[in-house]
Amino acid sequence: MIIDCHGHYTTVPAAHTAWREEQRAGFEAGTPVPGYPEISDDQIRESVEGSQLRLMADRGVDLTVFSPRASAMGHHIGDEQVSASWSRACNDLIHRVVALYPEHFIGVCQLPQSPGVPIEHAIDELKRCVLELGFVGCNLNPDPSGGHWTAPPLTDKSWYPFYEAMIELDVPAMVHVSASTNPNFHATGAHYLNADTTAFMQLLQGDLFADLPQLRLVIPHGGGAVPYHWGRYRGLADMLGRPEPDDHIMANVFFDTCVYHQPGIDLLFDVVDVDNILFGSEMVGAVRGIDPRTGHHYDDTRRYVDALGLADEDRAKVYERNVRRVYPRLDQALRARGR
Repeated sequence: MIIDCHGHYTTVPAAHTAWREEQRAGFEAGTPVPGYPEISDDQIRESVEGSQLRLMADRGVDLTVFSPRASAMGHHIGDEQVSASWSRACNDLIHRVVALYPEHFIGVCQLPQSPGVPIEHAIDELKRCVLELGFVGCNLNPDPSGGHWTAPPLTDKSWYPFYEAMIELDVPAMVHVSASTNPNFHATGAHYLNADTTAFMQLLQGDLFADLPQLRLVIPHGGGAVPYHWGRYRGLADMLGRPEPDDHIMANVFFDTCVYHQPGIDLLFDVVDVDNILFGSEMVGAVRGIDPRTGHHYDDTRRYVDALGLADEDRAKVYERNVRRVYPRLDQALRARGR
C-alpha cells in the first residue's frame, strides 16, 4: 500500500473560495457575511476526480492524508472569529471529500489560529475534527502572522496545552505555515522552506521532547534546508551544549519526501534515517508543472523514491509503515477496514 502523508485540497469548488473572499471583505468593511454556500456532492466529485484522484491513480498512490489548502489557511486574516469560521468550513469540506471517497482520503485538520491568540483556543476544533469527523492529525502553523514571526518558538511553554491535547488524542501535527504577507518571502519558494528549517532549529535549541516525549511532529518539504546542512546542525548542537540531533530530536520528528528532484531525494535518504521519512508529494500543490529534463511532473515524488532501489523492508517503511506508526488513528482506521 502506498500512502501519501501530504495532500491539500487545492481544487476546491469555486463557491468555497468565493465565500472566503466575502468573509474577508465583510470583516474589513464591518458588514455581515453571507451564509456559507450550498456545495453539492457532484461539485465536490468534479473538483477531485479530474485532478487529485486521477493523479493518484496515474502514480499508484492508494491513500492520501488530506487537509485544507495550506496557503489558504490565512491565519493572519481577520480576527479569531473569522479564523474559527473559516477553519470549520474548510475542515467540514475535507470531511465531505473523505465521506465520498473513504478508500482514497483521510482527513487532517486546519486549526483556527490567529496572531496573538493563545493556541489552546484551537483545542476544541482539533477535538471536533478528531473525535467527531475521524481526522487523524492537524496542520500546525508556527507563524500565524504570515511571514513576520511574531509567535513564540515552538518550544515555548505557551504551546504546551495544545501539545498535551495532541498527545491525549494520539495525533501528530505537520508543522506547516500558510501564505506570506512579507514581500521578502515568496510563500512556497521561501516562507515554507524557511519555516521547516526554523522549526527544526527551534527544536534543537529547546527541550520540548524531554518534557513531552510522546509528541510527534512532521516537518514537510523534506525538512527544508536541514538535510543539506546536517553537519551544520550537528556542529551547532555541539557548540550550544545540546545533544546530537539524532538523539535529541529525531525520535519525535519526521520528514516527508516533498522534494522535487532526484538529487534532493538521494540526499534526504543519505542523511536521514529511513525510519524518519514518510512518503509525501503535496500534490496537487506547490509545483504543478512538468520538468523538461525528465518529461515527468516535478511533484511525482514516487518516481524518485522508486529510483533509490530501496530494500523491500525500507520501501515498505517509507510508503506505508512509517506513516501508520506516526499517525496511529490512520492505522486504526485502515485496520478496521482490513487493510
